[in-house]
Amino acid sequence: MKSFSIGTVRQWHWISGAVCLVGMCLFALTGITLNHAADIPANRVVNAVETEASQEVVDAFRALAPDEITIPQQLVAHMASMHDVAIPRSLQGEWDGIEFYAAWPGPGADSWVALDVELGIITYENVDRGWIAYFNDLHKGRNTATAWRWFIDAFALACVVFSVTGLLLLMRHSAHRASTWPITALGVLIPFVILLLFVH
Repeated sequence: MKSFSIGTVRQWHWISGAVCLVGMCLFALTGITLNHAADIPANRVVNAVETEASQEVVDAFRALAPDEITIPQQLVAHMASMHDVAIPRSLQGEWDGIEFYAAWPGPGADSWVALDVELGIITYENVDRGWIAYFNDLHKGRNTATAWRWFIDAFALACVVFSVTGLLLLMRHSAHRASTWPITALGVLIPFVILLLFVH
């Protein structure tokens, strides 16, 4: 039974390690970039469009009652065909009868579109902050889909399993390695000492 238990611990250890390998590398690297965000130069690319709205787009909005609405597909199609701008079809925006505004932030980027019906002008802007900002936002779960937030939770659980099974394996083999517990204790004490002495 003891042999079976140790075998099971080893199995869970390598499976959890395999599952969270890429995630651990990603979160470790983005932990460094987040920690040094002020030292990394900004890499912002702005794509702005100001264009005249077609009569079809204007008419589609004039037929709507003021409220928070799903963006009319006429505006989505107009921006895609005329300016190669992709706007989410299910995007919710604010409409007061004269002006429409909708924003859809994403990891590493922010976008918005506005329409003034009286002037017949569409304004669009996309700000891309670069790959580092993209992965930093993934690390924080900022403006990401529900599926990614579920992945972060599953990844965190896999890391816990990996850590706990690693501790159990340390306990199993500590009798044959005298340095096991001093090194483990050092790993526990270092962050606490830094917090107590240098973080106020």
